[in-house]
Amino acid sequence: MLIDAHQHYWRIGQNGHEWPTADLARIYRDFGPQDWADAAGSVGVSGSVLVQSQPCDADTDWLLALADAAPSVKAVVGWAELKAPDARDRIATLAAHPKLTGLRPMLQNLPEDDWIADPALDPAIAAMVSHGLRFDALVFTRHLPHLRVFAKRWPELPIVIDHGAKPPIAEEQLDPWREEMARLAELPNVTCKLSGLFTEMAPAQSRGELKPYVEHLADTFGPDRLMWGSDWPVILLAGDYSEWFELTGELTGFDEAGRAALFGGTAANFYGIR
Repeated sequence: MLIDAHQHYWRIGQNGHEWPTADLARIYRDFGPQDWADAAGSVGVSGSVLVQSQPCDADTDWLLALADAAPSVKAVVGWAELKAPDARDRIATLAAHPKLTGLRPMLQNLPEDDWIADPALDPAIAAMVSHGLRFDALVFTRHLPHLRVFAKRWPELPIVIDHGAKPPIAEEQLDPWREEMARLAELPNVTCKLSGLFTEMAPAQSRGELKPYVEHLADTFGPDRLMWGSDWPVILLAGDYSEWFELTGELTGFDEAGRAALFGGTAANFYGIR
C-alpha cells in the first residue's frame, strides 16, 4: 500500500477553525475524503495519515468521527492541550480510538521555542508513552536543539519531524538546519517526514533547488526513517500532488526497497498501520 503520511481535512468556520485564513483563497474552502482521493488516486496512493490542523479538541473529535467513515484514513494524529490538568484523562480517551495513533501540539505556533522543556508536560508525555502514542513535531530550525533534548529525555516516545523541520529553502540556507537535523537523525526514536517543502520555496525558485535539502534528509534518515507525505491540501498553494510525488521519488534516489519504505512502509511501521 502507498501511504500519504501527512494530509489534512477541515471545514471553514467549524470545529475550532483558525486556519487557513480568507487571504489563502486556493485552500479557503472545505476539504474532505473525496477531495483527497481525487488527488491521491492520480498516483495510486490509497491510504493516509490524517493530521490535525486546528489546536482544538473539537477538531480532533471531528477527525476521528470522519475517520470512522473513511477507509482511506489509516491513522489520525490529533491535538490535545498537553499542559491541561486533565491531559492524562483526555489522552486515555483519545488513545481508546483505534485510529488515533499520535498527537501534535503545533510547536511552530507557540511563543516559547523551548515549550517542550517545561516539566508541566511530563504527565502528558508519560501518558502518551504508556498508551503507545507518537509525537508529531511541527517545528522550524530554531526548535531543533530543544527537540533533541526532548527526544533524549523520552527515548521510548516515537517522534516524527513534520515537513523536514521546514528548512529555509527560500533563503537558500542549509546550515544550521542541516547540522541540527543530522544530530537528530542520530537518535533512534526520531523519524522524519518528507513533506511540505514546496511551500517553503520562494515563488521564483526552480524545483531543482530542493535537491540539497531532500538529499540531506535521505542521506541522514535513510528510507527506513523517512516517510513521504503530501501536506495536502496545503501543497495546493505552491504545486500539486502528483508533481510532489514524482519529484521526491526522483530526488531521493532510493532503490525499489527504499521507495517502498518511503512511500508507505516507514509510515506503516511508525504509526502501527496494519
